[in-house]
Amino acid sequence: MTGVVVLKAGRERSIERRHPWIFSGAVGQVIGAPRAGETVAIRSTDGAFLAWAAYSPRSQIRARVWSFAEPEVPDDAWLHGKLGDAIARREPILGQTDALRLVHAESDGLPGIIVDRYAGVLVLQLLSAGAEAHREAIAESLARLTGCAALFERSDAEVRSLEGLPERSGPVRGEAPDRVCIAEHGLRYWVDVRGGQKTGFYLDQRDNRERMRSLAAGREVLNCFSYTGGFSIAALAGGARSVMSLESSAAALQLARTNAALNGFADAQAEWREADVFRTLRSLRDAGRRFDLIVLDPPKFAPTARQAQAAARGYKDINLNALRLLRPGGLLATFSCSGGISAELFQKIVAGAAADAGASATILARMQAGPDHPVRLEFPEGEYLKGLLLRREG
Repeated sequence: MTGVVVLKAGRERSIERRHPWIFSGAVGQVIGAPRAGETVAIRSTDGAFLAWAAYSPRSQIRARVWSFAEPEVPDDAWLHGKLGDAIARREPILGQTDALRLVHAESDGLPGIIVDRYAGVLVLQLLSAGAEAHREAIAESLARLTGCAALFERSDAEVRSLEGLPERSGPVRGEAPDRVCIAEHGLRYWVDVRGGQKTGFYLDQRDNRERMRSLAAGREVLNCFSYTGGFSIAALAGGARSVMSLESSAAALQLARTNAALNGFADAQAEWREADVFRTLRSLRDAGRRFDLIVLDPPKFAPTARQAQAAARGYKDINLNALRLLRPGGLLATFSCSGGISAELFQKIVAGAAADAGASATILARMQAGPDHPVRLEFPEGEYLKGLLLRREG
């Protein structure tokens, strides 16, 4: 640790409030020549210590805070302790599932580090220069803390390019199978940890899948952007009369069929369509189809606030057409996982869609990620998943 980052006068306030990001515009001076990922001391203009952080010279987020306490020097032993604390906090969830997020980056005080567990396989994402610099120590600690023999890396997210890092995917320790079978609330799913979306499965929707299961009895269900069938299978398990699933990926749809069969649901109970959701919602509307429960769980339309305007059009389009497909009294579970769309803006978009659809709707619940995806009060950016459960009134 040779570098010091001195903040501009007045720019230390967010750090004093324990926000973990330091943007390039807040940096007044860099003393020394810190390398990407190296730990630097963050100081105010009067020389007061503010934090230890990982330096990232190519990113707009110039430094990410490891620790706000000067005695807590972030070495390998410190990192091992922080990983252990994060994993220990998830112990109560293990009774519901053997697949969960063990480490949730900034929200666990470990910027850029994501660790998901799928039965006996760990999947690791390193999304920042600081995380990358500690790759070997992280892998060693995870093996010791979990006892899992297989650790597979999925550092293939585009966000790494903002840190000046290449994408990387492959085994780190042991050998992960092509697919891993997990259990969730009594249901089973095959997960493609090597090539699936995110780290293989949408673990953040676990509690919301169970909610849909509790609402599905006797309903005709439409699941849009269905991926490998999580919401569809939960609805079938809840006694849905029928489930239509729309997904543009043939491979994901095939795995969804396999997951349905794994849980004892025959194709007669479900329809799997390889389709573009935007066009199919319109064609279903034109064909006079109606549903009692619709799930909209699209991919990330707006990674940052700069894409919010274009994303808003996409969210409005799918919600407008979904509301038109709902019978009176029907339910719409609609989600956004876009960090650039706030919960307030998302509700406004959905309200605009309802107005244009000529539909009145009531908010029955607000939905979010499960407790293994915590949100720190000082880091609201961690609350990326937001959802509304609506009832169409007319």
